[in-house]
Amino acid sequence: MKVKFFAFFRNYAKCKEADVPLYNDVRELLDNLCKKYGKEFEEKIYTEEGNLSDDVIILVNGRHIAHLDGINTKLKEDDEVCIFPVAAGG
Repeated sequence: MKVKFFAFFRNYAKCKEADVPLYNDVRELLDNLCKKYGKEFEEKIYTEEGNLSDDVIILVNGRHIAHLDGINTKLKEDDEVCIFPVAAGG
């Protein structure tokens, strides 16, 4: 499966996209990406309590995981996951 990184997530991953092994769901994928890319990446993905941060947007095949099964959204081999920071305006 493919993961695409946007904005500062590219700095942590040191790439725009990566082919990764298939994981059962979004949480398992994110947990493994956090192990691979380190504490700063993890701090942007999860809150101190271990919940998905409100400052990150996760899409699976172009659909926000909030409209699927959230962090428990199941993944398939040909899925594309995109990780964005929330954009702030003013």
